[in-house]
Amino acid sequence: MRLRQKAFAVFRHTFLFHELLFKATAGLFRRPLYLGTILEQMDAIGVRSLTIVGLTSFFTGMVLAMQSGVELAVYGAKMYVGTLIGLSLIRELGPVLTALVVAGRVGAGIAAEIGSMAVTEQIDAMRALATDPVKKLVSTRLVATVIMLPMLTIVADLLGILGGWFVAVTNLGISSSFYRHTVFYVLTFDDIFIGLVKPFIFGVVIATVGCYIGMNTTGGTRGVGRSTTSAVVASSILIFVLDYLITKLILSV
Repeated sequence: MRLRQKAFAVFRHTFLFHELLFKATAGLFRRPLYLGTILEQMDAIGVRSLTIVGLTSFFTGMVLAMQSGVELAVYGAKMYVGTLIGLSLIRELGPVLTALVVAGRVGAGIAAEIGSMAVTEQIDAMRALATDPVKKLVSTRLVATVIMLPMLTIVADLLGILGGWFVAVTNLGISSSFYRHTVFYVLTFDDIFIGLVKPFIFGVVIATVGCYIGMNTTGGTRGVGRSTTSAVVASSILIFVLDYLITKLILSV
């Protein structure tokens, strides 16, 4: 009986989640557009996340160069550290690490903000004033996240490659020109395409999950805390699952 109830709950939440995503997407094609709110969310989601995303990616590139350099040196292939770093960051580590950082910072903030509005009945007040809360709260955050996450990923890729360059030049004895050549020479359109498709989809997931959990928050301030944790956990799990599915789909095609 419990298994049936849990299965029904999963099905119900999945249906309501996609319903919210559909309504938020449809709201983008109706007035008002709330351009001011979208710009504010782009600043909160993208600009204010630059520091933590940049530091995470830069030091990830440094560690990856150091670890791979030591291992590749055993086989006399230390000079190809740049190739490994470039492909790893652009295809995989850049999009996933950026999405996880944004999910922890932005996804939690979205769930907490909207959750607080839900428990204080501000969302009901918006409906009473003939304002669509999905369009005002969800659509704006969805657009901002989808625009800013690919941009953050590009910055993360470049800073990660820069961190790998620093270690390659100072610790591994690789020249700057050779490192640059091995990073960019092997890149193809498929690599860049995969690296930009993933953050686009991850952005949809992070924004929609945070908004869905926030709008269904109950139980006062304690409920807001639970919603914040749930948003981060759910977004992180979906990011890993979708990362595998997207990679498999694109490589098979």
